Amino acid sequence: MSDVAGGGRRVALVLRHDSAIGLGNLGATLEARGYEIVTVDAPTADVSALDPLDADLVIVLGGDEAAYETDRYPYLADEIALLRARIAAEAPIFGVCLGAQLLAESLGGRAFKGDRKEVGWLAVEPTAAGAASPVRHFAGVPTVQWHGDSFELPDEAGLVRLASSAQYENQAFAKGDWLLAVQFHPEVDDEIHEDWLDAWGDELPEYGLSRERLRADHAEHGPRAQAASARLLGEYLDALPTRAKVPQRD
Repeated sequence: MSDVAGGGRRVALVLRHDSAIGLGNLGATLEARGYEIVTVDAPTADVSALDPLDADLVIVLGGDEAAYETDRYPYLADEIALLRARIAAEAPIFGVCLGAQLLAESLGGRAFKGDRKEVGWLAVEPTAAGAASPVRHFAGVPTVQWHGDSFELPDEAGLVRLASSAQYENQAFAKGDWLLAVQFHPEVDDEIHEDWLDAWGDELPEYGLSRERLRADHAEHGPRAQAASARLLGEYLDALPTRAKVPQRD
């Protein structure tokens, strides 16, 4: 799939769980860095047939599934197996929302149903470690949250919490320089935001919100959030050439 040694474009393998929860503005940042994007729809593809180390980068996106529902969604177990193989090789991975929860499970942590959904344009607060990481670009920049699950991180060397929110302690984490995961949604662009309001907006009154309120918040915060997203992912990607390379197959 990749041809880094031969001077070809790097490949980003994207594991997607719902067509409405795509790369959004992350795609432009990947393309600007010369990545070829290969999207796999995990619910319908044979994830177990993928070579875990073939792509230069794996991105795991969000979804309605819960990371602990592997019996209900067997492909999640296949994703966890793929992620564990990459973790063992210290091969680059970027996770978003469900992707972050799957990474926590892959590392030996635990994903679980939260007490209450976290929904809306909300603040995340970088930790001391996060202030020196790409997550710092979201300090003071509200971002989209739309999840009901959370996770606990294992006590493991090199695994660092990077951000928290008022409701959930774990909003971002990293392992070394090659693994980065965020619970919030830096990918949200104008199209994704409107798609989510159409698809799931009926639940907003339960959280004291409305479609109109979120559209106003999007108009106010969206441009800064998209700029922060580009800086976060761009900084992470720009450092990857100096980090651990994906092992090359014979």
